[in-house]
Amino acid sequence: MFGDMMGMMNKLKETQEKVEATKERMKSVLIDEQSGDGLLKITITAAREIKNISIADELMEDKDQLEDYLVLTLNKAIKRASDINEAELAAVAKDGMPDIPGLDQFK
Repeated sequence: MFGDMMGMMNKLKETQEKVEATKERMKSVLIDEQSGDGLLKITITAAREIKNISIADELMEDKDQLEDYLVLTLNKAIKRASDINEAELAAVAKDGMPDIPGLDQFK
């Protein structure tokens, strides 16, 4: 039983290291999002850090329209980044979970 416990602890530690490595990797995964008409383009990392915003000149003429575009496009970009981030971390965590008797009923 003690050996099993040590094995589980090692597997948990290994999984934690993989999760941290995945979080670090998410900082370099770039996601491009744009408004429906392409006038506003945003690049964001899967770690949800904005890297670039490109605004067409015609949007600069209407402050209200630009604000609307920014809110909508940023929200789409953040949603995509969050989905990718969560899926990647969930996959790492699932693969690294030790087999604990009785917990398989919750899968």
